[in-house]
Amino acid sequence: MKTDKKKLLYGVICLLLTASLAGPGCTVLEQERGLAAPVTEIDERLVQANNGVGFRLFNELIGENENIFISPASILTALAMTYNGAEGETKEAMHDALLFQNMTLDEINKSFADLLTVLQNPDPEVEIAVANSLWARAGFDFRDDFLRRNKKYFMAEVDVLDFSQDNAANIINSWVKANTRDKIEDIVEAPLNVETILFLINAIYFNGAWTEPFDPKLTREALFTLVDGTEKDHPFMFRGGDIRAMQNNLFQAVRLPYGKNERVGMYVFLPIREKNLEELHAELNSENWDKWLSSFVELSGDVSIPRFKFAYETSLNSALKALGMEVAFDENHADFSGMHSIPPRLFISEVKHKTYVEVNEEGTEAAAATSVEMAATSMPDRFTMYVDRPFFFAIVDDMTGIILFMGSVYEPLE
Repeated sequence: MKTDKKKLLYGVICLLLTASLAGPGCTVLEQERGLAAPVTEIDERLVQANNGVGFRLFNELIGENENIFISPASILTALAMTYNGAEGETKEAMHDALLFQNMTLDEINKSFADLLTVLQNPDPEVEIAVANSLWARAGFDFRDDFLRRNKKYFMAEVDVLDFSQDNAANIINSWVKANTRDKIEDIVEAPLNVETILFLINAIYFNGAWTEPFDPKLTREALFTLVDGTEKDHPFMFRGGDIRAMQNNLFQAVRLPYGKNERVGMYVFLPIREKNLEELHAELNSENWDKWLSSFVELSGDVSIPRFKFAYETSLNSALKALGMEVAFDENHADFSGMHSIPPRLFISEVKHKTYVEVNEEGTEAAAATSVEMAATSMPDRFTMYVDRPFFFAIVDDMTGIILFMGSVYEPLE
């Protein structure tokens, strides 16, 4: 490809969530972007798009028994910003792949603007900070309406940068690092590609304290069974009391809430011993998810989960192409003329995703679910869930139904 005639649209997505306890002496990210007053609800179609795309991408990314952790909210936000510059066949392909159903561009943008406000300060002990930015190559002009929409609805910072200067990548990476509390580094590599003309970046930071913390005195070493049957010693946290839980003939599941109002919670799904995580993954979709969450009931019980912490990084190119976005990556046919007139033709070069998660006695990030039959197995008088083998989890804002993060742990790491 001749670099003087082709230009790349380089899309980048990043996210972070960390389980440090928010409290005195622990500062949190400030949001000073003039967000409107929080709305009371958001368009249900956006919720379905967020969760549906999350499950579809998750199943495309599942590897060989390796830990995985993604943020559907972060991915969809960055792609929605990019969607604002798509036209023609590219716009149609992205609209379908991102499950926007019959939503107009204005409805999509308004829904994301509403989501930004509703995620503000969900609880005194839960911090969710969302930041968006566009980094444009100096000397390359973009359409005013494309930039205006990203500023207005996504509160995106727009910066013009000389990509040829030695510290250009450091400037972008420093913004990401600052907006993820130093957890995500090097989202872009130096030196920047000479054909790259734009980065669209989303960063999410989550910091939540358990409603009922795990007592550190109860944490002890126990055995976690890996996929191949080998066992490893690992710290496990224990707690008992009233919990929301469910079980069927595929898994057990529990909801562990954060903060004072318990609006945000982690859902942990553990396959029963006769099943495995792959069988649970096969049932992960929006329809099953909605059924499962409606089946949780209040029980008295005991829960044990491993402490864990790990980072995850992946390119989403192949997964997004599998969802139907091939044309957006095609340098000969992609149409992003809503960003800049053709020629030159813009196309997505890479969509990169990085995450971090930590779960400990004070707080956490993670929790999700998957299953087919919800009421196949009746609940016992006392629920007991010992998460001593690979499991799935998700962190969910239950007020909106938005899945913020989801992941699977094959091996707990610290």
